[in-house]
Amino acid sequence: MLTHQRTALLVTSLCLVTTATAFLQAEEPRPVQIDDYFKLKSIGDPQISPDGKWIAYTLSEKDLEKDKSETRIWMTAVRGGEPIPMTGKGYSASSPGWTPDGKYLTFTASKGGDDAKTQVWKLDLRGGESQQVTKVKQGVSGYKWAPDGKRLLLLIKDPKPDSDKETEASKKKPKPHVIDRLQFKRDYVGYLDRRRTHLYVFTPSEKEPGEPVQITSGDYDDSDPAWSPDGLSIAFVSNRSEHPDRNFNSDIFIVAANNVDKGRSLQRLTTNGMEDYAPAWSPDGKTIAYVTVTAEQKVMWYATNHLATIPVAGGEPKVLNEKLDRNVSTPKFSSDGKTIWFRLEDSGENQIASIKTDGTDFTRVVHGNLSVRDFEVHPDAKRGDWLVSLTGTTKHPNELFLHKVTAGKEKRTQLTQANTDLLKNWKLSDVENVQFKSPDGTEVEGFVYRPPGFSPAIKYPTILRIHGGPVAQYSHSFRFDPQLYAANGYVVIETNPRGSSGYGQDFSLQLFADWGNKDYQDVVAGVDYLIEQGIADPDKLGVGGWSYGGILTNYVITKTERFKGAVSGASEANHRANYGHDIYQRYWEVEFGLPWENMDAWERINPFNDVGKITTPTLWIGGAEDWNVPIINSEQMYQAMKRLGRETQLVVYPGEHHGISRLSFQKDRMERFLGWYDKYVKGEVKTKVD
Repeated sequence: MLTHQRTALLVTSLCLVTTATAFLQAEEPRPVQIDDYFKLKSIGDPQISPDGKWIAYTLSEKDLEKDKSETRIWMTAVRGGEPIPMTGKGYSASSPGWTPDGKYLTFTASKGGDDAKTQVWKLDLRGGESQQVTKVKQGVSGYKWAPDGKRLLLLIKDPKPDSDKETEASKKKPKPHVIDRLQFKRDYVGYLDRRRTHLYVFTPSEKEPGEPVQITSGDYDDSDPAWSPDGLSIAFVSNRSEHPDRNFNSDIFIVAANNVDKGRSLQRLTTNGMEDYAPAWSPDGKTIAYVTVTAEQKVMWYATNHLATIPVAGGEPKVLNEKLDRNVSTPKFSSDGKTIWFRLEDSGENQIASIKTDGTDFTRVVHGNLSVRDFEVHPDAKRGDWLVSLTGTTKHPNELFLHKVTAGKEKRTQLTQANTDLLKNWKLSDVENVQFKSPDGTEVEGFVYRPPGFSPAIKYPTILRIHGGPVAQYSHSFRFDPQLYAANGYVVIETNPRGSSGYGQDFSLQLFADWGNKDYQDVVAGVDYLIEQGIADPDKLGVGGWSYGGILTNYVITKTERFKGAVSGASEANHRANYGHDIYQRYWEVEFGLPWENMDAWERINPFNDVGKITTPTLWIGGAEDWNVPIINSEQMYQAMKRLGRETQLVVYPGEHHGISRLSFQKDRMERFLGWYDKYVKGEVKTKVD
């Protein structure tokens, strides 16, 4: 038998050995791998409690083995500390909210089986299981508490007629789609019928819950609802023009919360022929701030989104930032009603800015090499308003941050660490924000990812990545794909060519009816810049993107043979063939005219007409049920290249739409992208290409 002294010595020795072993086995930071993507957690939808002590948010996690993601509601204290999970596992929850008295945390979820509809649920913060608040047969698509906490505003889609309700028998013997709308399809939805989404007011009661009362109706969809401070009215957004499917209009309306004629008595607040949306009430209920597009219809998605206000009693709108030619979103009033906070998109950044209601004192409050995805304001008249944002950088995914602004200076505190420990194990690429000149002298911005351990003495295989949109931008935000390519020895350049947002309306509008021209020059100029810097190997270049990124890839490979491998994801190539098949007929008609009347404009931008010029080995890839950018385009380009005897492959994901949602397909896509570049750009075969 060991003595106590010897036992203590043995335990001490074992502890030292264990500690040393743990030290030796401590994971050194390493380049990322494909499976690392599925370890990342995603935070969203921050909501501040009425007393300002807590923030509820969503946290999504991926389970590659089960091939699905799950979203839960979490809560963190503003003062700091460990976050607390509020909803359980086994189902997904979303849309966190608070009752005005702060006693209940509410959310939406489909609980109770595969056929369960989305309902509103509540959690008593004093303890207990979640309780179902609504029991709407077709489910709800959104909710907001009235200021008095006694009523709920619900977004509910019209129910199917009894004759159309799905049964086990109808699944075996489906009915045909009968269509009479001009805009008759939508990706992820399918063929559109006349069922619309309207506003309802519901009074919860444990004794007699009652039925929601419909307060809007008609052959229109209603969205973006906002309660007035006194709880008597609701502002919302709808396109109630004579032919909603033919234009880009949306206006802000006001309806009484106790409306009894289903919204036939409405106050139309805005009359702009383009989009007015995102209404926010001033604290005194006299003014509404909103986002407006003041350009003509023909400018459509290339137009700048401005910030405006309008009196609730009626009158002329006032555009507050007309001289600031940058997109804004999500306006929110300060506690004193004198200032409006909003998101601002500018040159690769997504910032939080503020402006006085008279249009003066414009201030960039949260800015720098970062990207704010969402934010909330907690009004505090005594100590000053403070903000919570969902913010990320090129080397860190979005986390929650607390922002306090005093005398124009912002103090920032990170509240969540959802991915911090994970990132400590990764050796991430250093990302450089660069500017370079296009051939005509236009300055273009981009982001360059270098492989870990980068050496300036080496010329690297290089991938040109092109963003979708086209009216979008690469920003100072975390993106896994370029990090993966860099980890596998590639330099990656992401560019914001003409057509991108973040640089003003004129910069974006230069793409109008001229696809594959100036934007082609801009993205290729980014590659030339890296070659001139001695970074890129001109004999080992790859190109690729998804959606418009795939479309522009098609222009690139029909105009030059310098790229050794290309991946065209969810792209369009034979545009006239898409008319009536994709979801963009309104946009096509404005930009290019009717395809049977203005054939030259359509054919001039068709990469399919130049498919014979493609010598770059190209992977065509997309979802089988994508009605945003239908797979017919990839099929036709693949068929043509195969007929011509060129190196090509077609990959179609069954049951998938424009975005690939199944996790195993996401992994497969990353393997195929990387494998294609390895084979044709590097001349190696490491990962999946077959």
